[in-house]
Amino acid sequence: MAPSTLYEPYDLGPYTLSNRIVMAPLTRSRAGAGNVPQDINAEYYGQRATAGLIITEASQISPQGCGYPSTPGIHSPEQVKGWIKVTKEVHDRGGRIFLQLWHVGRISHPSLQEDGALPVAPMALQPRGDAFTYQGLKPFVMPRALETGEIPGIVGQYRRAAENALMAGFDGVEVHAANGYLLDQFLRDGTNFRTDGYGGSRRNRSRLLMEVLETVTGIWGGERVGVRLSPLNGFNDISDTDPQATFGHVVEALNRFGLAYLHAVEVDMTGKLGDTFDWQKLRNAFDGPYMANGGYGRERAEQSIDSGPADLVSFGVPFIANPDLPARLAEGATLNKADPETFYGGDSRGYTDYPTLKDKAA
Repeated sequence: MAPSTLYEPYDLGPYTLSNRIVMAPLTRSRAGAGNVPQDINAEYYGQRATAGLIITEASQISPQGCGYPSTPGIHSPEQVKGWIKVTKEVHDRGGRIFLQLWHVGRISHPSLQEDGALPVAPMALQPRGDAFTYQGLKPFVMPRALETGEIPGIVGQYRRAAENALMAGFDGVEVHAANGYLLDQFLRDGTNFRTDGYGGSRRNRSRLLMEVLETVTGIWGGERVGVRLSPLNGFNDISDTDPQATFGHVVEALNRFGLAYLHAVEVDMTGKLGDTFDWQKLRNAFDGPYMANGGYGRERAEQSIDSGPADLVSFGVPFIANPDLPARLAEGATLNKADPETFYGGDSRGYTDYPTLKDKAA
């Protein structure tokens, strides 16, 4: 049997990736004061530079976009300086790295907002569940609905963040439009029934995402911008009455930007596969590379790459515990098990101390 093309180089926009294995965005909550990336973050990403592409943990585009403690931002000069350490470390080790641009919308809490402000959203709809704060879990609050005249300001936040990512030395950016955060809140009819030009029809609900992409690709070029979508993910109390039609429309609208890739989360946050959704139809609607995510192991990833529909496969939790994941998959080696107790916050334990195959052989 011929070796899988999963482990072969792949041309993505202006870059040649060393393989088709992508490190998915993984919130780890280990940024320093001011949500500034630290030396330990550079070490963590550098350890994983053998991925064909690293997509960073979600990074808030503004103070308003913050929804979790100790998550990095990309809106201050100090944060840019912190990210420069990360990109240099990854590039010194021969890797490629994109920054994920994030605005959480209503999935926040006044204690995480400047001056205790209410989180913003398409509608004044309070999500079910609890926010993670520095004081522990607190119930989500009723968000404030964005006024039509405020929307250009949101787009402006993405513009400045994209410019900052360029200054920080990233190879590209991924626009986070998944998992129940602000752009996803606008896309879905369960959280957006506005009556202005940003609500109602699928075209209107997609308008903010398209305006963000127009701005971000204007800075980066479409070939260095990806988008992440999660049509079936109900995380953060999000829903849509017809996700196949909604996201089919969104993906077709994306084609005019000539994007680097479409990153599709094919599961909900419990890991359940979306068997009721036609992923092949979604993939066929997109003209560029398709990156699959969700529940992929070695065999399924190889099959999806070799037989379709995926061009790239992103791995989340396996990359937490296996900094050398591409080598382990290629060799069929046993994977380290991740410790969920150390996923969020803390120090180097469960972050930079997982052994590689070379460590075990030494």
